[in-house]
Amino acid sequence: MIAAAVVFAYLGVALYIGVFASRRSRGGAGAEDYFLAGRSLGPAVFLLSLFGANMTAFSILGASGHAFANGIVTFGLMASSSALIIPVSLFVVGTRLWALGRRHGFMTPVQMFRDRWECAHIGTLIFAVQAVLLVPYIIIAVMGGGTTLAAVSNGRVPYWLGGAIVSLVVMTYVFFGGMRGTAWVNTFQTVLFLMFGGVAVAVIGAGMGGFGSAMESLLASPSTAPLLTRERVSPLYFFSYTFIPLSSIAFPHIGIFCLTAKRLGHFRKTVVLYPICMLLIWFPSVFLGLAANAAKDVPAIASKLEARSALAALSSPDRTTSANPEPQTDPATLATLRSRAAGDDVILRLVEGYAPLWLASLLGACVMAAVMSSDSQILALSTMFAEDVFTFYGGKERFGEAVQVVTGRVFVVLITLIAYVIALQVPQSIFDIATQYAFAGYASLSPLLVAALFWRRSTKWGACASTVWTALAVLAVAFIQQTIPAPPPGAAIEVWSAAGVNVITRTAQGALVLGMLPVVPMTVVSSLLMIVVSRLTARSAPGPATMNRYFDGEVSHRADSR
Repeated sequence: MIAAAVVFAYLGVALYIGVFASRRSRGGAGAEDYFLAGRSLGPAVFLLSLFGANMTAFSILGASGHAFANGIVTFGLMASSSALIIPVSLFVVGTRLWALGRRHGFMTPVQMFRDRWECAHIGTLIFAVQAVLLVPYIIIAVMGGGTTLAAVSNGRVPYWLGGAIVSLVVMTYVFFGGMRGTAWVNTFQTVLFLMFGGVAVAVIGAGMGGFGSAMESLLASPSTAPLLTRERVSPLYFFSYTFIPLSSIAFPHIGIFCLTAKRLGHFRKTVVLYPICMLLIWFPSVFLGLAANAAKDVPAIASKLEARSALAALSSPDRTTSANPEPQTDPATLATLRSRAAGDDVILRLVEGYAPLWLASLLGACVMAAVMSSDSQILALSTMFAEDVFTFYGGKERFGEAVQVVTGRVFVVLITLIAYVIALQVPQSIFDIATQYAFAGYASLSPLLVAALFWRRSTKWGACASTVWTALAVLAVAFIQQTIPAPPPGAAIEVWSAAGVNVITRTAQGALVLGMLPVVPMTVVSSLLMIVVSRLTARSAPGPATMNRYFDGEVSHRADSR
């Protein structure tokens, strides 16, 4: 329990920082101070908190688990494209959103959508879809917290209790500290898990006797050699991952973070340093996940490798057919094997096997730092509810600003409880949940933000069509994955075909459309709907006054940067 005690001590420090931040309020108990830290974050806090908000359990536990199963290609799937697309989107979209928010007082993207398209209830629809799509991101943080505490305590802290503890800590400091508390804790956490990669690689490499021999052993085995190539990922599947980073700027918590910068110049350093931070996080996570395949002397990892071999045997040609991929295996056995083979905790198992106890404890705290970056998503939902529902429908006017803040805090508690309950029921990996639901949904919503900021002829009905399509598409993916059991790795179930082509298939990782992640057709169709429906409803375009405020030079980066 020594390692668990260190992690608990870290949780106590994070809780103190978040609650202490509430005493540093510069604007009293006002909504703008609670939800946006008074738009006063400095360059260092802005960079580290914004980066930390993007690097959650998905980036360390999810990435290493995916690399454990799929190999070095994981880095190419996410890190390489994200390191380019996310900074560019912050530079192009984030700066314009900041300028509009500063000038017109926007506190959420939905407020901007309502003003830009002169819509009311369509804005509420956008809020509802965004809120539902953000819940999976919070769920993976609860899962990461439960996984981390269960691993570092060697099972003495059960998964359900670990998830509950992390949820309670995050909920408490978000409740009291608001955006300032969230940003300060995120800054502290980001510094910790940026240090984690280099230390973990050095310590684990020394414990394994050098990574060279580990890589040679993987190359020597026909079953593991493909992990060092792109062999296990098809070109179409690889291509579809380039759509995933489009979700970043569309995430409400990232959009809201863009509104907290004190000056426009803060974006410059963020855009430059963001790819470097990506490398510092993703390369160690992916590389360690790959190297874990050679760590057969660690009992927990050896058990995972045995379970994976058993799953692979189930999908061999002599046991399966396209119509019945698991004829001789009952669902309970399959679920047990999947649970044993899961790699979300593989970095923690490496640390446990090769690092001294004191260092393993500190590294466990670093992993927990990444896991707890879900605080910004919880605060974003609270901000959106307080501004886009409570205030918009007259709550602030009738009950006052203090009640608005209280309402936001109550929503923090509610959404955390919902995410925790769902996390206890979800069998999928952290990586797959994020890519199939949260990332896919928000990438599909990214045309709304681009059209609102850069296309004069976009209309509220185009935005409505894109939003409804996104909701229906995510529901369809969820329906397929809940009603059709996942086959063993390597097998696929045909869901729908046309003209002899498998259009939709169910695989162990989730649903695929024409061999690609659902995010590709979702984003393409959403963009087409925005264009076509906007042109068909051109008469409902906003009036000249609105157009002048958005496109005729009123928003000047040079002027607003002061």
